[in-house]
Amino acid sequence: MLVAVWLFVLVLSTSGEVVAQLEFEGAPINYATAPVHDPVASLQQKLDQGEVSLKWDDEHGWLPSVLEQLNVPQSSQLLVFSKTSLQLRRIMPSRPRALYFSDETYIGWVQRGDVVEVSTVDPEQGAIFYTLKQQITESPKFVRDRGQCLICHASSRTKGVPGHLVRSVYPSRDGQPHFGLGTITTDHSTPFEKRFGGWYVTGTHGEMRHLGNAIADDNRKDPIDPEPGANLASLGRLFRTSPYLQQTSDLVAMMVLEHQAQMHNLITRASFETRRAKHHDDVMNTALERPKDYCSDSTGRRIASAAEKLVEYLLFEDEFRLTSPVAGVSGFADEFSTRGPRDSKGRSLRDFDLQTRMFKYPCSFLIYSEAFDSLPEPALDVVYTRLVEVLVSPAGGDGVFSHLSDADRTAIREILSETKPAFLERLASISNVVP
Repeated sequence: MLVAVWLFVLVLSTSGEVVAQLEFEGAPINYATAPVHDPVASLQQKLDQGEVSLKWDDEHGWLPSVLEQLNVPQSSQLLVFSKTSLQLRRIMPSRPRALYFSDETYIGWVQRGDVVEVSTVDPEQGAIFYTLKQQITESPKFVRDRGQCLICHASSRTKGVPGHLVRSVYPSRDGQPHFGLGTITTDHSTPFEKRFGGWYVTGTHGEMRHLGNAIADDNRKDPIDPEPGANLASLGRLFRTSPYLQQTSDLVAMMVLEHQAQMHNLITRASFETRRAKHHDDVMNTALERPKDYCSDSTGRRIASAAEKLVEYLLFEDEFRLTSPVAGVSGFADEFSTRGPRDSKGRSLRDFDLQTRMFKYPCSFLIYSEAFDSLPEPALDVVYTRLVEVLVSPAGGDGVFSHLSDADRTAIREILSETKPAFLERLASISNVVP
């Protein structure tokens, strides 16, 4: 297996926050040996028991059926033409790799590829990687990766845990990145003009420019001319789109992907850090004959630090501010907005803004995820406490969250109070505030 890059690797940043990789192979994480309960593992169990079956498609193999069984919408399709994944030899600007995703599962498909590439999120173990051979069989098997993918997918760029990457590169004419020009790991904080290198992008974005839909010239001071690839409604003039399930590579879907990939990583890091800190305390408490529930100061600091970073990202503290309206051209935005709970006023954390920021109410929809709810109690306690402080305090959380207006904080608090029972319980116990 070529492990320099894999399903969600798009490019690695040469700058940014340095995060130590956490130990996760041994206790208490046991990443490689602990049972997993992710969507793919659940699907495989149903396949083995004959409860469901996959249908073979002559053009796309198992892909359409896998999308259906894992509830991954075709409207989420994104197309990446840089050679930055497992089956890189089959990828080029004229034959990009397709990526589809839901809140917790990511699926990659390459024309005439050997496998369908899958990554999904286990509530406790973070990103789990699988492949499914593209061959007709009565017993299709998702095969879990046993560590090679983690060479790239467990580093400072994934917050030090098994996780996901979205990257921007300067691609050559055959799709090979010009690594000498640098690469960028992207999320919702990345300036728009540095995003999407090596990707095809459909959608409008006004006067803003990005690196997508373009080949880089490494002999130029500015390797990519963004003008020809700006505000494209169609990709037909760039390559043959007919082999793909959709004819688009949606801009709004791309922005959501960037956000949620790092959100998943930060949830996993908070979980791992808390479990490792508590494990250390358990060992030391036994050795020093301290009470079993004793929590050291260092453990408290470690949990608080990981939880604070999670809350900051959850509330889009450093989000790049859009300077032009953004719109996609597929049905992704409408389909995405219909999922998830709404409050009595019809508001949802999935409601888009796309004028100056991504969402109308800047609190991540992944607060409803099973991974978030599965955080260890000490971490959840700190996260909820900080959320209440930020959403109730007139100062907006000690000035750290100054991007949130009073109206933002009130709306988020009210939405969560009606749609997230655990938040309402903490709100009532911590602040005595009636939402």
